[in-house]
Amino acid sequence: MTPRDMASTHAAAFAQSRPWTVQEFSDLLSNRFTHHVGNADSFALFQVIAQEAELLTIATHPTSQRQGLARQRMSDWHSVARDLGATRAILDVASDNLPAIALYEHCGYRPCGLRKGYYLLENNKKTDAVVMECSLT
Repeated sequence: MTPRDMASTHAAAFAQSRPWTVQEFSDLLSNRFTHHVGNADSFALFQVIAQEAELLTIATHPTSQRQGLARQRMSDWHSVARDLGATRAILDVASDNLPAIALYEHCGYRPCGLRKGYYLLENNKKTDAVVMECSLT
């Protein structure tokens, strides 16, 4: 999967916010700690440093949503992170993104922090980010 593939899927999945660019994906993938799972329909991008794994983004193309792909990507990246020695996973999610929060809770995540005004929305509005964690052991 190329940075262009990721940017295309991300743009379709995040049409209501600022999708990541080809260059941003390329820069992230050049980091030895960054990994990905999935394909052009659905992917997860994450970092593993020491015993901690962080989900950077997960995206499913709208034409492939509601088929269990995001849940599968969560399982996939957890598995790779464990293989790389991670024992804890973290992520952040917009506090108003209820479908994503439900997915993460289903995958064992629980809130552990709050970043006030973290996400910039249209018209310079901001929304909080909920920081969530789960054990990979």
